[in-house]
Amino acid sequence: MTAEFAVAVHALVYLEHVGTLTPSGVLADNICTNPARVRKVMARLHHAGLVEAREGKNSGYCTLPGAAAITLRQVIEALGEEPVSSHWRSGDVDRACQICSGMAAVMDDIYARMNEDCIRTLSGITIGAITAQLVPNATAGKKENKPNGES
Repeated sequence: MTAEFAVAVHALVYLEHVGTLTPSGVLADNICTNPARVRKVMARLHHAGLVEAREGKNSGYCTLPGAAAITLRQVIEALGEEPVSSHWRSGDVDRACQICSGMAAVMDDIYARMNEDCIRTLSGITIGAITAQLVPNATAGKKENKPNGES
């Protein structure tokens, strides 16, 4: 899982909370990252149908009706990520040693099982639940978007 997952979840929760069209600069300020990174992540969420994107003079992003029900599984799938992955594999399949030649396959199996468990967990966590955890007495979509990006 990359940091883009955290950017995406943060953006969705913020958008659900403010309930208004929000420019990438305001999102970036709230997430504490740069607008280009936000636009890259939001483009993937838009492509997956998880947010609305508007271009032009009044550009920005907003949630679609029912966004509170978006699961973190949908988010990670929209980003094309796996919760657990390794880009490095130990050992060498061409070696005579059983440990050296077999460890990568064993670790791949462990990662696959961890991914199944993580996906199951992510399926049960929604944007609305995270919003409610952060702002327990607020109704999503009823807050005003403050000019400095704070909520």
